[in-house]
Amino acid sequence: MTQPRKQLVSVSDTPYYHVVSRCVRRAYLCGHDPLTGKSYEHRRQWIENRIRILSSIFSIDICAYSVMSNHFHLVVKILPDEIDQLSNEDVAERWCSLFKGPILVQRWQAGESLCSAELQTVDDCIKLYRKRLASLSWFMRCLNEPIARQANKEDLCTGHFWESRFKSQALLSEEAVLSCMAYVDLNPVRADMATTPEASEYTSIKERIKPQFNPDLAVKEQIEHQNLLRFTITTKPLARFEGNEKNGQYNGILFSLIDYLELVDFTGRVIRPDKRGAIPDNLPPILERIGIDLETWLTNITEFDSIYCKRFAKPRKRKRLANTA
Repeated sequence: MTQPRKQLVSVSDTPYYHVVSRCVRRAYLCGHDPLTGKSYEHRRQWIENRIRILSSIFSIDICAYSVMSNHFHLVVKILPDEIDQLSNEDVAERWCSLFKGPILVQRWQAGESLCSAELQTVDDCIKLYRKRLASLSWFMRCLNEPIARQANKEDLCTGHFWESRFKSQALLSEEAVLSCMAYVDLNPVRADMATTPEASEYTSIKERIKPQFNPDLAVKEQIEHQNLLRFTITTKPLARFEGNEKNGQYNGILFSLIDYLELVDFTGRVIRPDKRGAIPDNLPPILERIGIDLETWLTNITEFDSIYCKRFAKPRKRKRLANTA
């Protein structure tokens, strides 16, 4: 029997989860359909852009992702403490970038004078938004629903795009997290869609090796083509390996990125009878293939925050969406 999501997601037990969403009938609604010859490949970019942008709005880090032809995988880390540190104004700004919100919240954001009862109502709304911005269910809703609407609009049809609600699996140990991340990053190789991880399109491992994600372009596409976001935003990077230690706790993944790349490369060479693809044995090791200079690499890793980490840009005057929450 289907269980409520609150029984499947418990941040107190683990913040890490593996998430899967599949297209209806597992049809090729995101890639190239071999039966009809029609290509839906551009939709994979929609999903990748949406994943990366939403991770900057929600207090959820993306550890790994892979967008396939008829489904996608995510390994996420839920960070409720991150959203608790934000001001009410920041929380409202984030939420109202996705939903218009009630008139009372709009008036409060515009700086209008409100009575004590109205201010209490606004405070209650922001408490709800704060909870939702740390919710995996709301993250997936804001990811899947707009993609489905855009695809149906393109196909001039109505109905389900995703076959069911998303599936989630708790990752209760560091070994489980790393194993799942490697599994997700190797999906295109196992499906024989790519020869190596660094050649796997729409995956987190390719983004880590060859950063090509353009936050400004992604936002521009969202606004102009999907009409989903209405304010300027720069995306935060993927969850980093060996994150900074704060208050005796690590915020990142407790593993070296170089070791992780070697782990993925080693795992991908194992031939599985139930999978079509594997990394050819005659290829050199991944660090040699991608030409990593260890000295430069270590500099980039130790200075990661100053080089890559970006925060929200100052919001500009913007129009609001018609939908409310």
